[in-house]
Amino acid sequence: MDQVYSVERLPVAPRKHFATGFREVGGGPAASAAVTVSRLGGEARLWSRVGDDPVGERIVRELEEEGVAVAGVRRIPGARSGCSAIVVDAAGERMIVNFRGDRMDPDPSWLPLSEIREAGAVLGDLRWPEGSARALGEARRLGIPALLDADAAPAREGREALAAANHILFSSQGLVEFTGVSEIEGALRLAASRTGAWVGASAGQAGVNWMEGEQLRHLPAFAVDVVDTLGAGDVLHGAFALALARGERIEDALGFACAAAAIKCSRPGGRTGAPNANEVAELLEERAGAVED
Repeated sequence: MDQVYSVERLPVAPRKHFATGFREVGGGPAASAAVTVSRLGGEARLWSRVGDDPVGERIVRELEEEGVAVAGVRRIPGARSGCSAIVVDAAGERMIVNFRGDRMDPDPSWLPLSEIREAGAVLGDLRWPEGSARALGEARRLGIPALLDADAAPAREGREALAAANHILFSSQGLVEFTGVSEIEGALRLAASRTGAWVGASAGQAGVNWMEGEQLRHLPAFAVDVVDTLGAGDVLHGAFALALARGERIEDALGFACAAAAIKCSRPGGRTGAPNANEVAELLEERAGAVED
């Protein structure tokens, strides 16, 4: 659950700061990606954990309202659900203080892996690496796209999720932290050699880069007036996963995902700004028309 404060500029001093706006909205990479999939016309089932607290209750209720199937969200007795305090400035940049919850049972043995046979793709994140590793490993065994959102350098438990995925889309920060290399082509080559997976990296307003065999490929971002970047990476991953599930080529899937993320950035409020399928199609048509002209 994200508590989002709007300010003119990000705080730089330890004193009282005053917000110009406030809203509360669900967050989390996989959960926001699931909402994105639902809004874009796909079917999303979320496997996750929340506490048996009021925050967890609000999280699950909001996901249900967005059309996400939540039968696989487990309430952990005595646990506290994750939440974040997020400050967003007038340029759309953000500062996040994240509490990932506590007393969350990491055991993934209860996951209904038999349902993966019905999936077009599986997306995992590093908030629950044990669960992601188990689900992605089963998807990969079945030959289903197994995509990991590597938004930060994985801890020891996260290495298993990296090894299980056959598609890994890093954030720029996550890629540098994982490889120790700041130059994009060298970092992606090293990540590919370490994991044996398809690898790419999002770079915000600079677009997305990926390896196609031995060739570095790049797709520029869509030009929009940025209002709020919160949740843009989650929307990107959700749209990319949906496109993979539909069997689209990597370049087309990334174009679809970049368009969805750009629309989200033009709107405030985290994942509440995730677009629908018609909006993404219109933006893609605009770019195609501009290229033809």
